[in-house]
Amino acid sequence: MLIFAGLGNPGAQYARHRHNVGFMAVDAIAERFGFGPERARFQALAREGFIEAGGVHHKVLILKPQTFMNESGQAVGEAARFYKLAEEDVIIFYDEIDLAPGKIRVRTGGGTAGHNGIRSVKAHLGEDFRRVRIGVGHPGQKSRVQGHVLSDFSKAEREQWLDELLDAIARAAPYLTIGEDTAFMSEVARLAPPPETPKPAPESGEEGEA
Repeated sequence: MLIFAGLGNPGAQYARHRHNVGFMAVDAIAERFGFGPERARFQALAREGFIEAGGVHHKVLILKPQTFMNESGQAVGEAARFYKLAEEDVIIFYDEIDLAPGKIRVRTGGGTAGHNGIRSVKAHLGEDFRRVRIGVGHPGQKSRVQGHVLSDFSKAEREQWLDELLDAIARAAPYLTIGEDTAFMSEVARLAPPPETPKPAPESGEEGEA
């Protein structure tokens, strides 16, 4: 069994925020593979289903923590302990300001780069979970980071790359279930090439936060 956890903030007012792209990604996966209805579990909204890869149906629990971003790890840790899962069986989908819009990177372990949701997951689970980092771009100045991630994707962003990217993440998800993270990244890039827009350079020596 695997956990696919998207990070975000609960509530309709946050639903279209860049900070909620993790929620958007796991919703797209659940819809594509016909997961069951959402229900409240583990301080989160949870859906269960199966993703076929390599002739095997892999059971996946999708989680959207409802504790707000800064306490996301409570739900993830609780679910992982309940199912007695190893850290590498947990995959976190979240926004990354240090990646250009539409780019995807997957890695295991590492730091938090100022992301409070990842900091919380690390505190409750450990650091060797897998991470799907979804680029939302950097606004160029540290003082603008919070406003950037806590604002809606524009209509142009949704039409130019976001909707296509979310669909590509869902279509490529079977690779994640069998540990083929590089193949996942390649397939997403093939299905949804990132837009050719320059990434503003952050101020020297700064990391994103929010």
